[in-house]
Amino acid sequence: MADAALRLTTLAEELLGAPLPVRIRAWDGSESGPPGAPTVVVRHRRALRRLLWRPGELGLARAWVAGEIDIDGDLYETLDLLAGLIWERGSDQKTAVRPVRDPRLRAAARGLLKLGGALPPPPPPAEEVRRRTGPLHTKRRDKEAISHHYDVGNGFYELVLGPSMVYSCAYWDDAGTLEGAQRDKLDLVCRKLGLRAGDRLLDVGCGWGSMAIHAAREYGARVTGVTLSREQAVYARKRIADEGLTDRIEIRVQDYRDVRDGPYEAVSSIGMAEHVGRVRYREYADQLFSLLVPGGRLLNHQIARRPEKDESAYRVDEFIDRYVFPDGELAPLGRTVATLEEAGFEVRDVQAIREHYARTLRAWVANLERAWSQAARLTSTGRARVWRLYMAASAASFERNRIGVNQILAVKTPDGGSSGVPLRTRDWR
Repeated sequence: MADAALRLTTLAEELLGAPLPVRIRAWDGSESGPPGAPTVVVRHRRALRRLLWRPGELGLARAWVAGEIDIDGDLYETLDLLAGLIWERGSDQKTAVRPVRDPRLRAAARGLLKLGGALPPPPPPAEEVRRRTGPLHTKRRDKEAISHHYDVGNGFYELVLGPSMVYSCAYWDDAGTLEGAQRDKLDLVCRKLGLRAGDRLLDVGCGWGSMAIHAAREYGARVTGVTLSREQAVYARKRIADEGLTDRIEIRVQDYRDVRDGPYEAVSSIGMAEHVGRVRYREYADQLFSLLVPGGRLLNHQIARRPEKDESAYRVDEFIDRYVFPDGELAPLGRTVATLEEAGFEVRDVQAIREHYARTLRAWVANLERAWSQAARLTSTGRARVWRLYMAASAASFERNRIGVNQILAVKTPDGGSSGVPLRTRDWR
């Protein structure tokens, strides 16, 4: 079979109803497609069997994680080409995502069957999360989901995130380095919260302790950080001890729903609300509101998706759900603001920093690629492949405005009182 690439290209173009903008190199050494374009390498026909059994994103993701599909060329350019052809057109229902009764789809399936072989479905790569059961976002299920994503080894995260150990969007103002941009982001959060010496700050989803350390060291705050990841907590406590800040910072392995020792002057939630889920978001807002003193501030830093015309049609990304953030959900910005207001908050400021996250993700991908062999040894080759695809595809999504990220400053304004927020906010911009 010396023409597998040509046959794959023909099948793809028939299915999509458009020319394929990338080349294909098949397991038999054959190539097909526009000269000079990025090349999708299909290393094993097993990848086609995955697509037969799970057509679409999950089948492709399994083949990628297993190393059966790869990219020869610029990864971002390839994702950009494929996003414009498949995912974005699919959202407008313009591509060949057709019912099974569609003759063209049946013909494509028969073609894949001939190329891939009529064998049982290959088992999913070991990195895939097993299908979960039971209600979404119970404390136990959330803890398991967080463990899957964060308890993969602190050494791996050190390679990807760099010295700052901050796993959220950096703020690229004047800094020319990732570490400097993350420091500027932490300082931006502290300024928006109006932190002063002696203030109590609750850092929800505190990660490896970077926000807690910055707030305590630079602003004199007394910080309580909560996380569901034991590995994060151990790492954060050692960093805090090394900084000599154990008298100002406490790190707990605790669900935010179990925090009972308010009131706090401020709450920071940076890249954590994406884990909360639709069914719990009002509970999340109510809980944080109850933990603040009158006049206390919440800084909610959260990724947002574009709203659907029919919100009931929203579906979680299968690749992200199975390999990256189990049970994670994105909400439109408007819904988040409305929920915070319904809980009693006065929303005082919203800052969109979408382009900053694209640049942050590209920096993380570069870190991973530079330390690829070490990253694969610390986790697995499959896990490293998950992260490379996830971060690069996310960067492309931010660049194309498919998703965004926003910092929302909300205040527990006293009845009939002042919010305490400056009339002019240029000081924290």
